[in-house]
Amino acid sequence: MYPVSEAFLQAVQENTRRYYWTGRITTTKGASYEFGADDIVKGSGYISSQCCGSTEIELGTVYAAEMGITLLSDIDRYTLEDALVELFYHLRLSEGSYEEVPMGIFEVSEANRNIKTLELKAYDFMLRFDKSFNGFETIGTVYDFVNLCCKACKVEMAQSQAEYEAMPNGTELLSIYTENDIETYRDVLYYVGQVLGGFFCINREGKLELRKYGNEPVMELETKHRFTSSFSDFITRYTAVSSTNMKTETAEYYHLDPDDGLTLNLGVNPLLQFGLKETREQLCMNILNDLSVVDYVPFDSETTGNPALDLGDVIRFKGGQADENRIFAITSMQCKIGGKHTLKGVGKNPRLAHAKSKNDKNISGLLNQIIDNKEAGKIGIHTFTNASSFTVGESDVKIISIEFAPNEAVMAQFFGSVIVGVNADQVERSVVARGDVLIPSVEVEEVLAEGTAGNEETTDSGTTDSDAVGTDVVDETGGSSDSAVAAEEPVVIGNTKEQTLSVELPVVWKEDGQVVVHFSFEFNDNIIEIHQPEETWHSGKHSIMLYYPIENLVANYRNIFNVYARATGGTVTVDTGDCLAAIMGQSMGAGEAWDGEIKIEETIKKVRVGGVLQMSTVDENITWKIDELVKRTCRDVVHGRIGIGAFAMPVER
Repeated sequence: MYPVSEAFLQAVQENTRRYYWTGRITTTKGASYEFGADDIVKGSGYISSQCCGSTEIELGTVYAAEMGITLLSDIDRYTLEDALVELFYHLRLSEGSYEEVPMGIFEVSEANRNIKTLELKAYDFMLRFDKSFNGFETIGTVYDFVNLCCKACKVEMAQSQAEYEAMPNGTELLSIYTENDIETYRDVLYYVGQVLGGFFCINREGKLELRKYGNEPVMELETKHRFTSSFSDFITRYTAVSSTNMKTETAEYYHLDPDDGLTLNLGVNPLLQFGLKETREQLCMNILNDLSVVDYVPFDSETTGNPALDLGDVIRFKGGQADENRIFAITSMQCKIGGKHTLKGVGKNPRLAHAKSKNDKNISGLLNQIIDNKEAGKIGIHTFTNASSFTVGESDVKIISIEFAPNEAVMAQFFGSVIVGVNADQVERSVVARGDVLIPSVEVEEVLAEGTAGNEETTDSGTTDSDAVGTDVVDETGGSSDSAVAAEEPVVIGNTKEQTLSVELPVVWKEDGQVVVHFSFEFNDNIIEIHQPEETWHSGKHSIMLYYPIENLVANYRNIFNVYARATGGTVTVDTGDCLAAIMGQSMGAGEAWDGEIKIEETIKKVRVGGVLQMSTVDENITWKIDELVKRTCRDVVHGRIGIGAFAMPVER
C-alpha cells in the first residue's frame, strides 16, 4: 500500500467522501499541460493493472499497467507521441485539508481527436523493456541483471543493491543458459523475478519495483464498502515447486513437509540451469519459502475504492458471505476515475493439483522445441554482455568470458565490441623558449646638475651674478625671459647604439596524457600470443572492435574463450552493458557434462617478512596423472603462486 496518513485511511472508509482528480501532460519537447476534474469527461478515465494471469498465482510476472482518459482539451494530438501523463487523487480529510496521492506515470501510445475531446491511452514504463536482449552469456547477481535491464531501457530502480542482496538468492551468482527463449529485457526480468520469488511492476514514481506476496493485511473492507463480491470455496496454497533441468531433460521437484498443497511449475528458467544439484535445490527452496506464504482465497469484488492500494496487497473482508478469518491478495485491479474500484484475486483449486495446466503444456512444448533445435545442427550464436562495471589498470582484468561446446568439429568466430571510458594521467611538459630581443637606438640627453639654470654661474653665497647686483632678467612685458625658459630644457648630446640580445625562458605546463590499452585473448587457459590488439587513446569515450577466428574445435568438448585488458598511463572503465561479444559457429548447442573443474581466483598483496625477506610472485606448471582404466594426462597452470624467500620449496602432489 502506498504510504498515506491515518487521517487518509479514516476518510477513505467514511460513508461519504469529497475528492477530485488532477493530472499533468508533459510532451517530449518539454511542454506541460495541467488538467483538472472539470477537464475529464465523466466515466472515461480508468487505471488497470495486474500481477497474475486470470487463473492462478504466478511468479516473475512483468505486466504493464494501462491508463485511459478522455479530456476536454484542444491539445494537438501529434505533439503527444510518447508524452508522459501523471494522475493525482486528492481526498479531503476530516480537518478540511486535502491529501494528494500519485496514481502513476504513463507514456501515451494512442491519441485520438474528436470534435471537442481528446482520447488518450497510455501504458507505464514496463513497455520500455520490450527491447531485444543479446547478453546470453552474462554472469552476475540478480542486482546486476536488473541494473543491466534498467540501464539499457532507461528506467530507474526502486530498490538499492543492498535491498536486493538482502533477499533470498540475492547474492547468488547466476548465468543464463544458452538454449533459452529469452528475446527481450522483459523476459530477463521475468526469470529474475522467479529467482527472487516475487514479481516486477512499475510503481507510482515510474520506477521498477520488485514485490513479494505477504500475509499481513493492510486494511479491512466491510460490507458497506462493497457493491458486489464473490468468494471461492477453496484456499490457494503452495507446498512444492518444480523446475525443468535442460541438461538432464527432467523436472526437478522440491517440496515442503507435509506436501499437501499445489505445485508451482517454474518451467525452463535459464538462470536455474548451471551449478551443482545442491545449488539449484537451495535456489528453488528459497523460492518455495517465499511462495509458501500464499494462503489466499480467490475473490472478485467491486468496492467504493481506496486509491492507496497496490498490487500484491493483502486485505481482509468482513461481513456478508466473507470469511473474516481468511486473507485475500490483490492480483489485479481497475480504478475508475470518479467510479468504482474493482479488486480481484486469483488462485488455483488444490483439487486440480494433478491436472496439467495450459502453462505446463506450453513449457513441455518449449522444451521439445529447444531439444529439436539443438539437434538440428544449425548455426548458433553465444553472446555475452557485462552485467556489472569494472575498472582496468596495469594488471590484466577479464572483461569477456564465453563458454561454448559444438556438436561437431567445426570452426567458430569471435566478435566483440567494447566501449571504454579513458582517464589518462596528467603529464608534465617543459620547453625552453629562445629568442632575440632588439633594443632600438634612442636619444641621450644631458643630465643637468641640481640648482643650475642655463649658463649662469653661482656665487659662493649661493646666488647668481644677477642676484648679487639685485637685478632680474625680465622681458619688456614683465614676464620671464625666453633665455631663462630655454635654459631649463634638456639638451640632446647623442644617440645610443642599436643592440640585439639573445634570451632563454623555461616554460612548464601539464596536459592530458595517453593511455595504452592492451587486449589479449585466452582460449582454454592458453594465451594467444600471435594476435593481441592495442590502442592508444586520450581521455574520453572510445570503442574498439575485436575479432579472432577459432579453429580446430573438438566435438562435444567445452571451450572457454576469455578476453583480458590492461592499461598503462591511466585507467579505463567499462560501464554496465558496454561490453558486447559473441561466438558464432555451426552446431553450437552441445550440452556437455560437468568435467569437475572448479575455478578459484585469489589476489594476495605482497607481505614484508621482517626487514629483509619479501614475498614474490612466481609462475608454475604442474602436471600429474590419474590412475584409472583410461589413461589421461592432466595439466594445471598456476599464476601468482607465492614463495617466501629462501624458504620456498616444491610440494609433490
